[in-house]
Amino acid sequence: MPPTDRIRDHAGQGATTVAAHRARRRLRADQARQLADLLRHQILTGGFTAGTLPHETILATDYRASRNTVRQALDLLRAEGLVERQPGVGTVVVAQKYPHGLDRLMGLAETLREHGNVTNEVRTMGPVPAPAPVADRLRVPAGADVLYIERLRRLNGLPLSLDLTYIPLDIGTALLDCDLENTDVFRLLESITGRPLGHAEITLEAVNADANSAAVLEAPRGAAVLMLERLTHLADGRPVDLEFIRFRGDRITMSGLLHRSC
Repeated sequence: MPPTDRIRDHAGQGATTVAAHRARRRLRADQARQLADLLRHQILTGGFTAGTLPHETILATDYRASRNTVRQALDLLRAEGLVERQPGVGTVVVAQKYPHGLDRLMGLAETLREHGNVTNEVRTMGPVPAPAPVADRLRVPAGADVLYIERLRRLNGLPLSLDLTYIPLDIGTALLDCDLENTDVFRLLESITGRPLGHAEITLEAVNADANSAAVLEAPRGAAVLMLERLTHLADGRPVDLEFIRFRGDRITMSGLLHRSC
């Protein structure tokens, strides 16, 4: 075989080897992500009651994965702050996420009452001219004053969410004299209006925390937070509460029960 042909043949074999190596890496990364999803569910639902994950060898056997895949999956969970490796102990659960349901209209204290005490730090409160999108959604005249409330909400002393709330002023004025530090706004709205809340429209998305939000929530700048936008109506259909809630993504999970209708 001429030298040039041998060079081309060698180069072709090398390209094939590199491509195969990359394919194996992609496959292992895919498998590690799949395994991390399964382990995350068990962590968040209390599946590891002792607080320690099984040994890597056991995980590899149980999930029919290689040790490298298991290690890579655990690395993903460590990066999320859910587990840590402790010498002589193994991989232990170090963080807890709290469940927030999306199939019932409840305030945060009502939602998390089984997990501890929710307190509110009222950072800002007072009338402001309604920005056009707020006025439109609350069905008030453009530029009309609405009550604006900004609260840092803590669960058992740990920052959980930063809530920005807009309420029509004819209802919101009565809130100025209420105990917002220890009471959900939902309960107060029902008490003030004498009518029950009916339904809410929600949008949930992941956003990066801006510098100010990160500082308030004591989270790393640029960390992912869950943004819940919620417009709540009274039972008669009147919109009374527009909220933009930034949850620390490492401390909350969102869940709901969906029914298929055809």
